[in-house]
Amino acid sequence: MKFRKVCTLDDLWEAEMTEVEVDGHVIVLVRPEGSEPRGFQGSCPHHDIRLVEGKFDGRVLTCRAHQWTFDANTGKGINPGDCRLAEYAVKLQGDDILIAVEGVHALFAHS
Repeated sequence: MKFRKVCTLDDLWEAEMTEVEVDGHVIVLVRPEGSEPRGFQGSCPHHDIRLVEGKFDGRVLTCRAHQWTFDANTGKGINPGDCRLAEYAVKLQGDDILIAVEGVHALFAHS
C-alpha cells in the first residue's frame, strides 16, 4: 500500500477537519477528540455534497444539505444508521499525516 503525505498534525488540530485530494480521491480528513486522524470519502453518500462544507464537532460529522450524521471514528452513519462513509488508510509518520487510497471507492446510499 502506497501512502502519501497530505499534511501535518499542525495543519489538523483535534476536533478539526479539512479536505485533501490524493490521486483523484477527494477525502475529508478529520481529527476526532482524543483520537488519531481519520480519512473518509469527501462527499455525503446521500446526494454527493462535499462533507467539508458541513460541521464537525470533534465526534460527529454532519452534512450541510440534509443533516446526515456520521461517527468520525468509524464512518458509520448515525442518522440514518443504515449508511456509512468509505474509509481510507491513514498513518502518522512523526508529525506527518499520510493516506493510502488503493482499493477505496466512495459509497452511496438511499435518497
